[in-house]
Amino acid sequence: MSSARSTPLPLILASAFFFGAAYFTSRFPEVPGASAGSYAATFLIALPAFIALFRYLGARWAVISLVAVSLFAFAIEATGVATSFPYGRFYYGDALGPLVFGLVPYLLPLSYAPLVIGAVAATYRPRYPRIAPWALRSAALLVLMDGVLDPGATALGFWVWPDGGAYYGVPLTNYLGWLLSGVLASALLLTSGRWRGRPLPALLDSVIIAMAFWTGVAVFSGLVLPALLGTAVLLFLFYRRRVFQAHVGLTSKPG
Repeated sequence: MSSARSTPLPLILASAFFFGAAYFTSRFPEVPGASAGSYAATFLIALPAFIALFRYLGARWAVISLVAVSLFAFAIEATGVATSFPYGRFYYGDALGPLVFGLVPYLLPLSYAPLVIGAVAATYRPRYPRIAPWALRSAALLVLMDGVLDPGATALGFWVWPDGGAYYGVPLTNYLGWLLSGVLASALLLTSGRWRGRPLPALLDSVIIAMAFWTGVAVFSGLVLPALLGTAVLLFLFYRRRVFQAHVGLTSKPG
C-alpha cells in the first residue's frame, strides 16, 4: 500500500493506547493521580490538532480562531449550566477539576476545540465549500460524536443530568443543543480562521484519538449503542483522513 494512502503508525498506536486507557478510566476511576492523568491526557489528545491548525492557517489565524472557539465554548457551556439552555439541566462533576465561576472546567477548550476542528476538517467538500452548509455538516457530525461521548462522560461522572434522560441517562434535548452549538462553533471556526482549500490530514488526528478513547469508555462501560456508534464514527474519520492523505500524496508527486 502506498504510504500516501496509509494511516500513520503513531496515530494508530495513540488511538490504540487511549482505547486501552479507557479500560482503566472506566474500571478504576478513583485511582490516586487519576485527575492529573486526565489533565495530561486531555492536553496530549488536543496537541496534534493545535499543531496542525497552526500549519494550516498560520500562527496569526490559528491563534485568533482558537481564542474565538475557546471563548464560545466557555460562553455556551456556562449558559447551559446556568440556564439549562440549550442542552437541558446539567452540571459538571468534580472529576474535571476547578470550574470557572463554579460553572465550567478551565480545561474545557482543550477538549472542545479539537472536536470542532476535526469535525470541520472531516466534513470538507470541495464542491460545497460555503460556510453555512459546511457548518451544518460539521454540526451533524458533532452530534454523532456526542452520542458516543456524553453517555460515557455521564457514566464516569464528568457531568451530571439530574433529571436523567432517554439515551443512557442523557436527555434528547442535549443533542438539539449540540446541533445548535455545533453550527455556531463550526461557523465561528471557519470565519475567524479563514479556512481555505483542502484541510490537512493531521487536523483529524486529535478527534480520532478522542473518539478512540470515548468508544473505549462505551465498550468497557457496557454502553452498546454508543460503542457501535463510536466504531462507525471512527471508521468514517479514518476514511476521511486517508482521502486527504491520498490527495497530499498526489499533489506532492513531480510532473
